[in-house]
Amino acid sequence: MITGSTATASSRSGGVRRIATTTAYAGVGAGLIGAALFGVLRTQARMTRRRVLRHEGIEDPPNGTGVWGEGSDRPLTLAMIGDSSAVGRGVDLVTETPGVLLAHSLAGFARRPVRLVQVAVTGSESSDLALQIDRVLPESPDVAVIMIGANDVTARIPVARAVGQLRQAVLLLRQGGCEVVVGTCPDLGTLRHVPQPLRLFGRRWSRQMAAAQTVAVVEAGGRSVSLGSLLGPEFEARPEWFSLDEFHPSADGYAAAAAVMLPSVAAAIGIPAPADFREMPLTSGGIEPIAMAAVRAAWHSGTEVSAAASRGGGLRGGSLALSLRRRPAKMPTPEEAADGCENPDAQPKGQAV
Repeated sequence: MITGSTATASSRSGGVRRIATTTAYAGVGAGLIGAALFGVLRTQARMTRRRVLRHEGIEDPPNGTGVWGEGSDRPLTLAMIGDSSAVGRGVDLVTETPGVLLAHSLAGFARRPVRLVQVAVTGSESSDLALQIDRVLPESPDVAVIMIGANDVTARIPVARAVGQLRQAVLLLRQGGCEVVVGTCPDLGTLRHVPQPLRLFGRRWSRQMAAAQTVAVVEAGGRSVSLGSLLGPEFEARPEWFSLDEFHPSADGYAAAAAVMLPSVAAAIGIPAPADFREMPLTSGGIEPIAMAAVRAAWHSGTEVSAAASRGGGLRGGSLALSLRRRPAKMPTPEEAADGCENPDAQPKGQAV
């Protein structure tokens, strides 16, 4: 007979094995890097980090916490959690941030106001999620969006540690009755100023992180959306789309991320999206082992992965996942988003959140 604690330990052990397997499939591990190459990578990483830090004077956009959209029904509550990608660092207007874009557009889908609770903090790693969750849970959010992982990669935090912290954050939110959508680690290989070979390894490390995040999120009861190269597909041709630090994307990059996440956020809380935003056919995928789904999603931006449901409606044993792609939503212009603002707490730029 398997006791509850034994079953939990077995499930956790199985999850760790799946994350390790996924990481191995998703990219090259540190063990394959020779000492000389490792030294080069470390030197390049330090130089790149100093280049970004020279622009510490760049301020965060206004916070955006407040009610967005119109209607007399009780507002839905959307929480934004994570790092600078969830903050929208690199843009000037609050209406260009991913949180406000999601809140305004979700209000249109739901035909009711959406209360945005923005607790993301620039520079956060997965280890900082616990503090943000503590701030969010008293707000009883209906759905939370987490964007995290890039700083874990640049700081070379072990994948298992980072995704374990993300998994715990998702579990806490789910236990609080909150649906969770995680935008996985973006592709750091889109940073054109990063030299080779660091740029190549940055791409592989970030995709590795994204795949492992997907396994952890889905097993914890959330759903993931792979951001991959969405934050920078045009950067090589349009370098002016970078912010001044050449690390964070422009408003167009954030709008692209919000566009692919919005239909998944709506689906998570049972809000039907317009017909033209529903699923697109996948050439492959569907229901498959979670490790395979995670690796596939990491290399195909815009893919949503969630736990596969049985015919009876319950979740399968935890080892199978459903992959699909939803049509990106049309994002409002900053002016359109501003029209739907109802006394948001738009904090002055640079004020801590």
